[in-house]
Amino acid sequence: MENSLYVGLSGQVALESKMAVIANNVANMATPGYKGQNAVFKEYISDQRRMKEDVSLVYDYGQYQMTDPGPIKVTGNSLDVALVGPGFFGIQTPEGTQYTRAGNFSLNALGQLVNARGALVANAGGGVITIPSDAKYVSIDQTGAIYTDQGQVDKLMVSEFANYQKLDPQGNGLYKTDEAAKPATETKVLQGKLEGSNVSPVVEMTRMIDVSREYQAVQNMMQNEHERMRTMIQRMSRSS
Repeated sequence: MENSLYVGLSGQVALESKMAVIANNVANMATPGYKGQNAVFKEYISDQRRMKEDVSLVYDYGQYQMTDPGPIKVTGNSLDVALVGPGFFGIQTPEGTQYTRAGNFSLNALGQLVNARGALVANAGGGVITIPSDAKYVSIDQTGAIYTDQGQVDKLMVSEFANYQKLDPQGNGLYKTDEAAKPATETKVLQGKLEGSNVSPVVEMTRMIDVSREYQAVQNMMQNEHERMRTMIQRMSRSS
């Protein structure tokens, strides 16, 4: 008799999770290199030892990345770089090398190349990239090689992966993975440009409205079921 309430509750929990993913997409519409996410759900059949009959519930199975490229915007900043293709920049973190599509880099006080959060950008060997303090200019070619008027000084780590969906988002535009990185063969580096977020504001706002309506519909169903059960109990009480 309470099965419909259990089903409704599981649906609301799933919709709340889906709304959180959409809200995160909306919050990152202006984040360089951000890849939108979608929630994934699966059917869960309740344990028959605890229920008198099978009950089909829903649970949050995980998320998957939207792999569409974001728009390329010209910034003119010599340390801004965008990726065209499936590659990722390497970033040094306390947890090891992580990866990002956000190429809005700058120099710290030591002349080291860092991302927007101050984390060190990795070179092709996983080390630190340092630009000479007396360099008159910085040039980055399509392979990620970095040049100044003194010649080549280093090369950006640009890596590709066999399965994009196995990259686990860590926040701040970073991903970690246990997958082996391979040298980029299908990715080009563009200097003076940034890849924008691939989130479509219109699509995400439409999804947000749809989820809100679905949540309200489930809430109404549960309220109606509650009223039905209450009325039935009252009638049975009067009859006895």
